[in-house]
Amino acid sequence: MLVAAAVCPCPPLLVPDVAAGAAPELDAARTACTDALGVLAASRPDLLLVIGPADLAGRGPHPEGAVGGFQEFGVDLDVRLGRDLGRAADRPLAPALAVGAWLLARTGWAGTPVEALGVGEPLETVRCKETGRALAARADRVALLVMGDGSACRTLKAPGYLDERAAGFDAAASRALGAADTAALIALDAALAYELKAAGRAPWQVLAGAAEGAGLDGRLLYDDAPYGVGYMVAAWS
Repeated sequence: MLVAAAVCPCPPLLVPDVAAGAAPELDAARTACTDALGVLAASRPDLLLVIGPADLAGRGPHPEGAVGGFQEFGVDLDVRLGRDLGRAADRPLAPALAVGAWLLARTGWAGTPVEALGVGEPLETVRCKETGRALAARADRVALLVMGDGSACRTLKAPGYLDERAAGFDAAASRALGAADTAALIALDAALAYELKAAGRAPWQVLAGAAEGAGLDGRLLYDDAPYGVGYMVAAWS
């Protein structure tokens, strides 16, 4: 069953080498992510699963030891998911999962097996719930690191330009994440999320499926939109 979850944003800019001179702008978000991962470590899971949005090539399961990188963002940096088990992975981690692997390495995650799952944006809510339930059944004590951003339409300079619906969508998502409200996460409108370029919708709904009946409490650690994109960090335990 699910015993803990950390929800983190997934922009490559979270990695200081990628952000370069702009790195300090996300220091508060990085600190919050570190705190959320501390909750995962304290839960002593038997299995940690990293979930995040992925394009077609990066969807599906990734084994421990899989490698991702940030070369497409102009930085020659590779990261590995968990331990190096000496097996060559068949494909690289999606960028969101690579950010998750970077966070784990940064906080010194060790011991517990780690796997990842790339989730496609079109995944229907009912399938998200089913996927989450299946993940929670993988071990007696499962923890999730859930990567995903809110809307990308909060300001005129945002990647998706300004959409007046974005602030309300993000507010609803942050309330649900902070309260570990699985019903409210399931209620997020998938079509609206797509229009607002909210990459976290599907991963958050996978989390909701995994957490149903687990009785977890939530805490919102960060909620801001420094680049016109909603970034939220929450810890469930």
